[in-house]
Amino acid sequence: MKYLLFAVTLICALLGGCRTNETPEAQVSDVEITAKVREKLASDIGLSTLPNVSVNSTNGVVTLSGAVDSAGTKAKAETIAQNVPKVVRVVDNLQVVAKPQ
Repeated sequence: MKYLLFAVTLICALLGGCRTNETPEAQVSDVEITAKVREKLASDIGLSTLPNVSVNSTNGVVTLSGAVDSAGTKAKAETIAQNVPKVVRVVDNLQVVAKPQ
């Protein structure tokens, strides 16, 4: 009986440690949001900028980070992300970095 209780406690502890704060449906939705934002950034801003920009989505909140070449590109990236379906909010951590001459 002690071993059964120990086994159940151990299993619960292990399973509890593997849980995330998102349901599987929300995780899939976030993957779709991230893919859609990256796709729109590539088509609307250009593929040359995309490798410098990181896109992450959690619970519909999109975080943009990395470097862009102008304030206009930064603003456009934020607007693009805001207009993707299912995006709740955009956290814009993009930095404007001048292109090397």
